[in-house]
Amino acid sequence: MAAAHGHRSEGADGLGDVKDTEEADRHPGAAGPPAFRAAVEALRGCRLRPQIEVEPTPAPQRLAPYAYALEAVVVDGEQELADGRLVLLHDPAGHDAWRGTFRLVTLVRAELEPEMAADPLLPEVCWSWLTGALGARGLGYGEPSGTVTRASSHYFGGLADRPAASQIEIRASWTPREGRGGVPDTAAHLISWCDLLAQVGGLPPAGPGDTSVVTLPQRRGPQSR
Repeated sequence: MAAAHGHRSEGADGLGDVKDTEEADRHPGAAGPPAFRAAVEALRGCRLRPQIEVEPTPAPQRLAPYAYALEAVVVDGEQELADGRLVLLHDPAGHDAWRGTFRLVTLVRAELEPEMAADPLLPEVCWSWLTGALGARGLGYGEPSGTVTRASSHYFGGLADRPAASQIEIRASWTPREGRGGVPDTAAHLISWCDLLAQVGGLPPAGPGDTSVVTLPQRRGPQSR
């Protein structure tokens, strides 16, 4: 399964270690206050479109007192189209930068045609995919921040036969609006995140779309699994 290992978002590091580490390793999300456990259970019970494979992955231990992470890959048959990671952070005492007690942090990646990677409007378009995915499902959120990075690789010498490769990477975080009991609708945020993954991977929308979001043309062919 393609995963976003080794990509850790910055901005909240140093808040403290995850509590009850051994218990969290055995049952990720089992430790923590009721609001955090409820938010994690909502993620676990969420039903997603079949082209997106999601599974738990070890969460970063120093971004917040409590954390839960998922990794996902968009597949089409035996082909991988995009991959990503979503981390739910929780600090019961609140965090000034978040303006809340929960934070969602994400990394999404996919390969592109080099011509698309050179488009000067690509970063703005990619950011609109994220905000459009959240807005299309009517989700409340605050303090969004992030980066859109495009990278190209060109091969020479003994690797000259390889075609140039380009990749888009979206790193972002936002504070989900908290509902009853101080628990955000994490299931809806996960579904919206999967909408973003599907769009980056070139899949058609599964539900009501946002006409302000631009579809990515000419994405690179899928990778074999």
